[in-house]
Amino acid sequence: QVQLVESGGGLVQAGGSLRLSCAASGRSFNSSNMGWFRQAPGKEREFVAAISRTGGSTDYADSVKGRFTISRDNSKTTTVYLQMNSLKPEDTAVYYCAADYSRSLLRAPTYDYWGQGTQVTVAS
Repeated sequence: QVQLVESGGGLVQAGGSLRLSCAASGRSFNSSNMGWFRQAPGKEREFVAAISRTGGSTDYADSVKGRFTISRDNSKTTTVYLQMNSLKPEDTAVYYCAADYSRSLLRAPTYDYWGQGTQVTVAS
């Protein structure tokens, strides 16, 4: 089992920044690829970013590339982060982190474990 707890969401003005955190516990964090997804009201959950076990590989949705950065700390804190800059109203959604134990970085929302989500609201 893996427990994932997101934090860092909130209300921000367009053009602002937020950093989301996802604290992981349970099954070995170093063995999992990690991803961030988001879901806006009335829309399907969509891929945002993913990072490999070691942090050596990352993947981003085109809509956030150049604005968002995913990173992870595999040492003491076992936490994955999503730094979000130049936020836009269309970034408003509930953001979820997820853990996956397959070989490849996945964009599909088929990850093994999910957090409860944190709300991000970007005001225009």
